[in-house]
Amino acid sequence: MIQRRTLLKSGAAAALGASSLSGMAQQSVTLKFHTFMAPTSNVWLNMHKAWMDKVEKDSGGRIKFEGYPAMQLGGTPVQLYDQARDGVVDIVWTLPGNTAGRFPRVEVFELPFIMTNAEATSKAYWEYVQTMAPDEFKETQVIALQVHGPGVIHTAEKAVRSVADMKGLKLRAPTRQVNKMIAALGATPVGMPLPQIPDALSKGTIQGCVIPWEVVPSVKVNELTKFHAEFDPAGGSLYTTTFVMAMNKAKYNSLPPDLKKVIDANSGMATSGWLGKTQQAGDAAGRKSASDRGNTIFTVSAAEAQNFRRGSRQIEVEWVEDMNKRGFDGRKLLDTARSLIEKHTKTTKA
Repeated sequence: MIQRRTLLKSGAAAALGASSLSGMAQQSVTLKFHTFMAPTSNVWLNMHKAWMDKVEKDSGGRIKFEGYPAMQLGGTPVQLYDQARDGVVDIVWTLPGNTAGRFPRVEVFELPFIMTNAEATSKAYWEYVQTMAPDEFKETQVIALQVHGPGVIHTAEKAVRSVADMKGLKLRAPTRQVNKMIAALGATPVGMPLPQIPDALSKGTIQGCVIPWEVVPSVKVNELTKFHAEFDPAGGSLYTTTFVMAMNKAKYNSLPPDLKKVIDANSGMATSGWLGKTQQAGDAAGRKSASDRGNTIFTVSAAEAQNFRRGSRQIEVEWVEDMNKRGFDGRKLLDTARSLIEKHTKTTKA
């Protein structure tokens, strides 16, 4: 009788243990995704939501998302990375350049005329961070690193057709390096987060901005400016901006192994390249939103682009010197970024 009770107890304990293990294996999680992009933007709809949908599907519905565009959980765009670091939210998509100088080694991808196309440059950016700057985002679990398509100059009253036309213009720029480039070309840079552009243009605080075509409709730049200067691909891309999709480390580490694998499978170089490609794919619709309004779109020739290159070459020199002062080999970082972009451009269709 005693032996039977013991067997029953051990059987029940085993059953409870199995139930507990089963519960762990089937554990589900809800993640909060936060960004500054508008809920109607290409980035939110075709990149962020698409990524979340894929993760949900790959996890069999065990990873769910609460998506919060347009800073709906509070704070400012500048605070997004720290929100992920501190666990205020679980995942963010933001600009490292929102906090000037905090992530200096990745600024190499924002130097004038360094990027080719967004997919190839995003893959290069991912590989560069893994090999040359693995501790740059050490406070978070990095999911993807990407850039947007070629930067375009948008102005309200004065067309930009040459470097000379830049003189005196107050232009919004996204990051430290792009601000420096604008200043070197004779304009007055005004740093501000993307969502502030419409108000600043309306009030005349700025006379234009530099952003890729893709984001133009979401901040009404097609309505608030009349002139757009894009660059002939043969002459290179004026600039791009780096982005990071990052997850709170503790939240990532708390996931059961199989759900970690789902996140891992939707992270890395392929995801970075896909995000870059998807963002640049939105350029055509953004450009059309301006042409449909009868705005003037001017293409800066490859020959005139050389004047933009010459005018902004000092930015590259200064960045290398800045890296050297910080204890890094600036020339090696620049050469590595260039070679990685070249490598991935050869294997990536523009």
